Amino acid sequence: MPNNVVIVGASAAGLTAAEALRAHGYSGTLTLVGEESHAPYDRPPLSKQILAGAWQPQRVALRSAEAFAKLDAALLLGRSATGLDPRAREVRLDDGRLLGYDGLVIATGVTPRRIPGCDLPGVHLLRKLDDALALRAELLTGPRLVVVGAGFLGAEVAAVARTMGLKVTLVDPSPLPLSRLFGARVGQRLARLHTEHGTKVLSGSRVRRLLPATEGEPRIAGAELADGSVLKADAVVVAVGSTPAISWLTDSGLPLADGVTCDATCRAAPGVYAAGDVASWPNPHFGIRMRLEHRMNATEQARAAAGNLLGDDRPFAPVPYLWTDQYDVRIQAHGIFPADAEMTVLSGDPDEGPFTAAYGHRDRVVGVLAWNSPREIRRLRSLVAEHTPWPIPD
Repeated sequence: MPNNVVIVGASAAGLTAAEALRAHGYSGTLTLVGEESHAPYDRPPLSKQILAGAWQPQRVALRSAEAFAKLDAALLLGRSATGLDPRAREVRLDDGRLLGYDGLVIATGVTPRRIPGCDLPGVHLLRKLDDALALRAELLTGPRLVVVGAGFLGAEVAAVARTMGLKVTLVDPSPLPLSRLFGARVGQRLARLHTEHGTKVLSGSRVRRLLPATEGEPRIAGAELADGSVLKADAVVVAVGSTPAISWLTDSGLPLADGVTCDATCRAAPGVYAAGDVASWPNPHFGIRMRLEHRMNATEQARAAAGNLLGDDRPFAPVPYLWTDQYDVRIQAHGIFPADAEMTVLSGDPDEGPFTAAYGHRDRVVGVLAWNSPREIRRLRSLVAEHTPWPIPD
């Protein structure tokens, strides 16, 4: 069992790993490194409750000061890792310090992707609490808003902004919002949901670059599309996906591809484990390698990584859970949703009210989805967990 564990990344996955280590009986030295000055907090509310002003910032804190004290961990905030030497078992920080370890958990998450013009004032990326607060302040001025990217994050931001009464345009290169994940029927329903609430949805449109007000003036004026047309904007949110935060590991010798490449136990190297958005691992339940940017996975994988660091040696084989809230709609899903999966409606009507659906791939159910049907989704999870044959037997 290790005596000195360092966790790099102080968000949900990092904090959960620390708590799981203590819960497993680990009594050695524990250090948690976080690049932000804030104590660990929850990210999903940033694009919803925090942005809408429904919650005060302190409400997203994951634990109280008393809970951190009981954890008995050194919390190094405002510090980021800049390098790793697995042979010497040392993490280098941005202030030059070297943190020795005999157990390491990497939970550095992801970094938002950027497009040309992202540095202009009035352009926002949304990943951190400070990002959400800055965007909230901007939205209160009533700007014409362009949201680039109609994934979960972009669609949620657009919904909040429209609820605040702003003029909003949602732009995405896909044929329909979230159609690459859930297919055309769900995408059509989502597009109609946003349109009915007054959001202008431009599907199949790609933003080439963001433009300043005049040549050389440092303020956003619009978004230039691939066809040369320009969408006027006073503010822009760029939500075009993320990349794993692994640049600090480039010279470490760890296997890196789409994140930190781990085995089924979340192990990347002797004494080194990864969890959350940054971890890529083979999920035995589905027989594929995956990397998930889902809140529940951050918690579940951190617990698994902590247990395996202490000797459990158990494969991590979850059925992923994801959700999004847009206007008065909650979409919940379990499993995976391959591009060539077949969808069948189980209840309700995808064109009107609440509904549920299942997705089949390679002769079994691999995913289930619920639109405003929270009770049904809990029951339907078993279709994925139990490898139910596809088509679903009567």
